[in-house]
Amino acid sequence: MIRYSLRCARGHEFDSWFASSAAYDELKAAGRLTCAVCGGSDVDKAMMTPAIASGGAEPERPLSAPASAAEQFLAELRRRIEAGTEDVGRRFAAEARAIHAGEAPQRPIRGEATLAEARALIEDEIPVLPLPWRSRVDG
Repeated sequence: MIRYSLRCARGHEFDSWFASSAAYDELKAAGRLTCAVCGGSDVDKAMMTPAIASGGAEPERPLSAPASAAEQFLAELRRRIEAGTEDVGRRFAAEARAIHAGEAPQRPIRGEATLAEARALIEDEIPVLPLPWRSRVDG
């Protein structure tokens, strides 16, 4: 694995990991790199300071901490959604239908649905919204 500092044409800087330098080159050539902040596709490597192991040096931030404003925003959005909704897991489609039909109490829910289940809910005009993360595994 290799980490590169990247910069988009708008000046947003962010880091990303790649399987190898060749993997980065392939993604760049295919136009599959996008800015983590604005989504722009004009992304190039930025100047990097070499990482030198110094014994027991502490990382500048924990790996679990958001690295950018966009990651910080998504982390806060996730926290608010998870705090304000009931996780119904794989029963999402059935529970959304029951709420829509008035057969279950009205409440905000989140969970998992297959692509076919999500399409069927949308076709039946039952409002759903995909979330940009997977459910947490408890246990």
